[in-house]
Amino acid sequence: MRALAHRARRAADRLVRPGGRGIVLLYHRVADEPSDPYGLCVTPAAFDEHLQAIRAAGRPLRARDLAAGVAARALPDRAICITFDDGYADNVEAAEPLLHRYDIPATIFVTTGTAGREREFWWDELERVFLATAELPPVLDIRIGRNRIECPVGALAPAPGPHRRRHGPGGWHLGDPDVPSARHSSFRHVYQAVQPLPPGERDEVMAAIVAWAGAERIVRPSRRALEPAEVAALDRRGLVEVAAHTVNHPALPAQPPAVQRAELERSKRDLEDWTGHAIAGFAYPYGLYDDVAVAHARSVGYRYACACTHRHVRPGAEVFELPRIEVRPGSDGDAVARLLHHQLR
Repeated sequence: MRALAHRARRAADRLVRPGGRGIVLLYHRVADEPSDPYGLCVTPAAFDEHLQAIRAAGRPLRARDLAAGVAARALPDRAICITFDDGYADNVEAAEPLLHRYDIPATIFVTTGTAGREREFWWDELERVFLATAELPPVLDIRIGRNRIECPVGALAPAPGPHRRRHGPGGWHLGDPDVPSARHSSFRHVYQAVQPLPPGERDEVMAAIVAWAGAERIVRPSRRALEPAEVAALDRRGLVEVAAHTVNHPALPAQPPAVQRAELERSKRDLEDWTGHAIAGFAYPYGLYDDVAVAHARSVGYRYACACTHRHVRPGAEVFELPRIEVRPGSDGDAVARLLHHQLR
């Protein structure tokens, strides 16, 4: 890693000028989880290495500052922006101290609807039911949207060695073409059916699935979301920009225009109530958006919005469709240094 970091530092020293290219990195969690089927986690040790590579490679910025440079066609060359989606508590507990250690700013896009609710994000709740519950009824028979789903569940099988080698400590990933068991297959099928549902219908389906499993709606400490007071304190400390990520984390293109607007408008208002100032940024849940979502992001008063397109950022890019590159779980400092070198050269 040292050789790559040294090359990145020399390049940054030679070439830091307005009008260059930048990169927005997408994270979700900084945690060491035994099960990470969505690929959301990087470990604290790995994140520490990432920050060393980022500090050496370029000029770290908050998303609002990067977006302002893009709009003004005055983006500092080798601009690097760290972003987090969803608003997990580990962003403050594990990530923020490391950001302070290296004096690297970041932006957190917060989903506001989980605050004060005794339940997890719906995808975490689904993972707990299917992949962290030893005994389940043999078959799930449920209506999801317009479809009736009947799928076998079977015994909980551990993810075998190849999955762990491919994805690191988190093991099996939802996108794997092969699955360790019927239960993993059913989990993936149900996830795909639930994701596009309207928030209210999605909550009803999740309540039915939890009841079918004989489970309770709880919040595991490792999966909890930030509370309003924590978001406000994070904002006051100043290193991390707070931005919006809807209220209920719906797939926006699957929702009617009125629902899309309400999600963007209310999440902005929630965060402004919590922090006491205007909120500039927004990120589309799952990276999914359409022309309606972009129009609403503009009209409700955001100054920029982030997508998940895997490419670097140029001055004059569309600030309501800023591309971001997701950092893969299992990436070490060398992998991030290579990514930055490739994207910023």
